[in-house]
Amino acid sequence: MSKILFVLTGADHWTLADGTSHPTGYWAEEAAAPYEAFKAAGHEIVVATPGGVVPTVDRASLAPDYNGGQEGADRVAAVLAGATELREPVDLTDVDLDDYAAVYYPGGHGPMEDLAVDAGSGALLTRALDSGKPLGVVCHGPAALLAAVRADGTNAFAGRRITAFTNTEETQSGFADKALWLLEDRLVEAGVQVGTGEPWAPHVVVDDNLVTGQNPASSAPVATELLKKLG
Repeated sequence: MSKILFVLTGADHWTLADGTSHPTGYWAEEAAAPYEAFKAAGHEIVVATPGGVVPTVDRASLAPDYNGGQEGADRVAAVLAGATELREPVDLTDVDLDDYAAVYYPGGHGPMEDLAVDAGSGALLTRALDSGKPLGVVCHGPAALLAAVRADGTNAFAGRRITAFTNTEETQSGFADKALWLLEDRLVEAGVQVGTGEPWAPHVVVDDNLVTGQNPASSAPVATELLKKLG
């Protein structure tokens, strides 16, 4: 059994371009599906957040419309309710990467608020990438990659192939014209090679030890790829 680190946003809101706060957090499916897959495979999970705050689930992500109906919504809610690790997070600054076999970052709009500018998270991502350990990042989770800046000022993920929540999906979700910045644009500006698939359909990109998923539907496939790498 291996120990897997889940790094979640500590934010419960996302500041929009007009200065208002949109309630958010982590996206339910993106935490629940990999959690269930890793636990079923016998792995231990440790949750870390900035400051060790208990992460907030985006309430919208628990709605039946985002989970294939009421049955799916109930299932996701039950997984999260049973995930005691979510209620006992460690402080991200206390994480020793050597203790973990893999690292996973789910999304939600929360990472746009905190992890995108969290130097500690950025340093952890850089170490994880360089270590060769399996590293999974999904949907808006790649916002955290923006803080992974090396001493020479370059982004640690520059030149790497990834996918992430797209401008098209942000537009279709109704937030593109409200956001301070768009994730796909910022990643491209940082030198990351962003590949996109069909909106809302599962799309996973594997680049050596780095496994990324485009949207919530990609979280389970990302978990599958990470499990392959864990053997």
